[in-house]
Amino acid sequence: MIRFAVTIFLSAFLLFQVQPLASKRILPWFGGSPAVWTTCVLFFQVALLAGYVYAHLISTRLGRRAQVRTHLAVLALAAAAVPLLFLPLFRGGAWKPASPDSPT
Repeated sequence: MIRFAVTIFLSAFLLFQVQPLASKRILPWFGGSPAVWTTCVLFFQVALLAGYVYAHLISTRLGRRAQVRTHLAVLALAAAAVPLLFLPLFRGGAWKPASPDSPT
């Protein structure tokens, strides 16, 4: 039981380490308003909640073999997206919002 608690704590800790780094990079690009920070916090909180829902559903609804297959499929999708991690956060001025009225 302690392994599960440690795993949940570690996943939340790592997520909250990434959130300020990504938000720090995004905030000036979108004008630095509180709405941008709130949107970043909301996104990461929803991502954390989605991870918890995924873990709950997969452990309560699927058998052991189906869990393994599902996790391997998710890992394969993540491995396919790894090259995206090495790209800059913003590719050019086309991504910058034209109006500062609604940065979210």
